[in-house]
Amino acid sequence: MASDVESIDAIITATYDVISGPAGKKRDWDRMRSLFFPGSRLIPTAKEAGRDDVDLAPNILDVNGFIARAEPILEKNGFYETEIARRVEHFGHLAHVWSTYESRRDPSDAQPFMRGINSIQLFHDGIRWWIVTIYWQHESSVDPVPAKYLKSD
Repeated sequence: MASDVESIDAIITATYDVISGPAGKKRDWDRMRSLFFPGSRLIPTAKEAGRDDVDLAPNILDVNGFIARAEPILEKNGFYETEIARRVEHFGHLAHVWSTYESRRDPSDAQPFMRGINSIQLFHDGIRWWIVTIYWQHESSVDPVPAKYLKSD
């Protein structure tokens, strides 16, 4: 949708919207693909399977790799991710968004089961915004979300 990419706010809102939904609902993966510049990357930072020598490692995925990994989990379980704070830095055609999120299985859940920060790099080609990278880490007892990322600019 053209409205998804007309502003920084619109593309961030669409990103959270496209992955959120109840159990059993197919996500609109074509809509998700339309948000990303060709060759873009999604990079979750987590414990790497089979490695005991590092606590965390980035897992670098292209959009289709992310979809293949996320689709069965998102469709099996309800998943709603919402932005709770945002910090934006913008220069020329580039923007960097620190987007703090929380995740619930159902929007009515009193507490989120997860929080974290998305580091999102955007590019404006003169017509629309594109996501170039989303790099994220979930909150943990070792790495709580810093207070400065719990409020928007």
